[in-house]
Amino acid sequence: MRLRLRNTGDVVDEYRFEAVGPLAPWARVEPQVLRLYPGTTGSVDIAFAPPRTPDATAGPNPYAVRITPTEHPEATTVPEGNLTITPFTEVRAELVPPTVKGRFRGRPKLAVDNLGNTKLTASVSGSDNGDQLSYDIHPSNVQIEPGRAAFVKTTLKPRDIIWFGSKESRPYTLALQRSGVDPLDVEGTYVQRSFLPRWLATFLGIFMALAITFVLLWIAYKPPVRSSATEKLQEAGISTLPPSASPTPEAPKAPSAPAVTTPPAATETQAAAGGAGAGGGGSEDKETKAPERTAATAVQKLAAQDPTGRHICYRVYVSGRGWTDAVCDGETAGTVGQETPLKAVNIAVSGTKGTSSAAFVHNPGSTNGEGHFPDPWSGAADGIDNYVGSTKKDAPNMLGLTINVGGGSSSVCQTAHVHNDAWLGLECDDPKSGYDFTYSGTHNNDLWLEAIKLTV
Repeated sequence: MRLRLRNTGDVVDEYRFEAVGPLAPWARVEPQVLRLYPGTTGSVDIAFAPPRTPDATAGPNPYAVRITPTEHPEATTVPEGNLTITPFTEVRAELVPPTVKGRFRGRPKLAVDNLGNTKLTASVSGSDNGDQLSYDIHPSNVQIEPGRAAFVKTTLKPRDIIWFGSKESRPYTLALQRSGVDPLDVEGTYVQRSFLPRWLATFLGIFMALAITFVLLWIAYKPPVRSSATEKLQEAGISTLPPSASPTPEAPKAPSAPAVTTPPAATETQAAAGGAGAGGGGSEDKETKAPERTAATAVQKLAAQDPTGRHICYRVYVSGRGWTDAVCDGETAGTVGQETPLKAVNIAVSGTKGTSSAAFVHNPGSTNGEGHFPDPWSGAADGIDNYVGSTKKDAPNMLGLTINVGGGSSSVCQTAHVHNDAWLGLECDDPKSGYDFTYSGTHNNDLWLEAIKLTV
């Protein structure tokens, strides 16, 4: 657009132009300085270049230009206008994980990112060839604000159970359907395992056959039983008749004295044990290492002081430095502006009925410069440590963190500091409206997390 300006004063004046407001980063004024004689008119051009990101909200957006005269700065004026940004839609969906295994069910999650600048409303359905699986999808309809993500929980159940034999792969498709456009299909695989492996079935069959054979042989075989005691007595010339009574019984013989035995000498081990028992405290004290203070240690201490309160404690694994000290309830964990990315996060809660989370990390194989979720959600009950990310030497940098508490019945808020940027805005979930998790961070492989703050 073009801005026209007239010098109604009586002196030559120089005017400076500056775009202000939320659209200022996308505005360019040319020229930025204009010199006018009294009674003359000049004009400047203002060009806007909004990015194709969710930050460029669709619809009318107000803007303004500050005009400051050099000779009379007190006469500054700020004309205003509206810029209408047209909507665009961009959706990305990914199965986490793409392959699940189980005998009776599988539980993948569908991660849906709204990369457009308008609210996304869509439904999710499942299908496969041969109708071999049933689908329990929650929620089946999602509404996602621009720049936000949603996770759809899916439970896959095979219609037929494989009792024996090898596992079978069953491909399936989750379709994200939006009004007026073709559905976005995301393909995955459910690997169904047999109830009993083939080797176990063979072993049980052989064992049962041997058991039945043994029982039949035991019943059929009856060994003959006869006593040879009488025969042995006759060969020795001993009568088997009872002896006759004697008129004068012989005096009984005195019993022989028992043999005297010397007790064995105590062994060295017994002597040492006796000496230690007699002396008391003969063993050396062993040095004990203090236990690691994790997030669970910190939150258990808060829960003991405030049994009815809600608390969240956390610590981060910083590249090249290791684990930081555990902090709680909105304190900063990590570093700011020191080029030290986060690799992993340790979280524990109290009073929220547990927590679950997942790490969005750098993807070296990405074709669009974005990261991915390499692992499924990790959960823990109140007072228990929950870990996401990795502390291995070559672990990828964390780009974002998604978290919820209480299975969606409680609220959690978070903010993060991103490399080469500032603190992001505070993000909170809203369980009452169906958003039972929150995500903070970026999707860009080059913009990693440096610090986080969490509250419940």
